[in-house]
Amino acid sequence: MNQQTRRMLWFILPLVVFLLAIGLFYSRLGKDTQVVTNTAVDKNLPAMNLPALDETTGQATRMITNADLPKQPFLLNVWASWCATCRVEHPFLLQLAKAGVPIVGINYKDDAKDAQAYLAEHQNPFTLNVQDSGDYGIDLGLTGVPESFVIDSRGEVRQHIIGEVNAERYQRQVLPCLTALREQRNERAIIEACQP
Repeated sequence: MNQQTRRMLWFILPLVVFLLAIGLFYSRLGKDTQVVTNTAVDKNLPAMNLPALDETTGQATRMITNADLPKQPFLLNVWASWCATCRVEHPFLLQLAKAGVPIVGINYKDDAKDAQAYLAEHQNPFTLNVQDSGDYGIDLGLTGVPESFVIDSRGEVRQHIIGEVNAERYQRQVLPCLTALREQRNERAIIEACQP
């Protein structure tokens, strides 16, 4: 290969790569770029066999399975004592619990004593509270904490909420889903109510 051919290749090769990149970017224009994180939605809640926490000792007293979960629509909230956003969310969860919304807590990658100290100081909004070392969070498709899931009476995940549940988000997103499930509306109405 002579020197003139090499120079031409050094000029043409970057140009070809550049044109391919432009073509790739152009082909993606107008396409949906949202990353799908709600991999658990419209599927049964993964099988649970997690330790319940005794509020006074901070020790596991028994194992909680799916059979122990509420038989009505409920909110599954993944939280941790080390999570700053969970602390912001906590007072609203207490309001929901006082209003009669069943909330199951999954304490995620947290020390049991730290979690129980946190609940003793800030009150416990959870009807059940279990501890997860991280494996169950993977099964749920968890991306971080806090995250919440609306679960129907059959144990199917109907909604995945990433981040804090606050009053505005609850009214706009979570309450319509819970209401549709409580009223046992038809499947189409439930799907529409539970869409993010």
